[in-house]
Amino acid sequence: MKKRISLLLCAFVLAFSFVGCGSEKKTIEYDKKMLEQSAEIIIQSFSEMDDKTFEQYEDGSALQVNMMLLQSGLPIEKEEFVSMIHSWQASIDECGEYKKHGEYKVEAKAKEIILSTEATYEKRKATIEFKFDDKLNMESMDVSAKYSTGEILKKAGLNTVLGMGTVFIVLIFLAFIISLLKYIPAIIVKFGKKEECEKVVETKTTIVEETETSSVDDLELVAVVTAAIAAETGTSSDGFVVRSIKRRTSNNWN
Repeated sequence: MKKRISLLLCAFVLAFSFVGCGSEKKTIEYDKKMLEQSAEIIIQSFSEMDDKTFEQYEDGSALQVNMMLLQSGLPIEKEEFVSMIHSWQASIDECGEYKKHGEYKVEAKAKEIILSTEATYEKRKATIEFKFDDKLNMESMDVSAKYSTGEILKKAGLNTVLGMGTVFIVLIFLAFIISLLKYIPAIIVKFGKKEECEKVVETKTTIVEETETSSVDDLELVAVVTAAIAAETGTSSDGFVVRSIKRRTSNNWN
């Protein structure tokens, strides 16, 4: 019985040991000197190139640039190389001219290798980091500037002032807009009175026109009636005057 229990325990231990071995991630095998050589070629080439040379690499065809990189012994494509150029130029603008760098450090992972070194520039120090894929082809280069505590606090303060200033400007503008709202009712009343005056003027004009038209119609009617009476009586229209005309409700003539 004891032997069976011991055999079961050994079986469990072996099973767990195999599981543990299978879960361990394998790192990429690499040659550190070869990686350092590639990184050194990039750093030395970029530090000696001028803007015109950088533009030639950017404007050149992919085939030409890839051939030049292959002849230089750099395992990299044109697109990644141009991206490295931009990163290097940005580091010069931020840190000043490149001076030197220290020893390389390698961090191997399951799918990539990171090669880094501490570099000294004219204004400040920075970390230059190269990344290689599982086939040891160089993928990218990043330069991270190192700022002092004072510089970090200064940047944070400037960002805070800028953000708060923007908020206050927007709030002042909104307060100004809100203060103008009190004039809106007066403007509405003013325009409303103007419209009413225009309507009154139009009404009076219409009434005057209608009165003039009716007066003209009455004079014409008087002249017609006077002429009719004169013709009926056989006398002249100078002997009588028609002062008023009244309409009858019926149309029968008596």
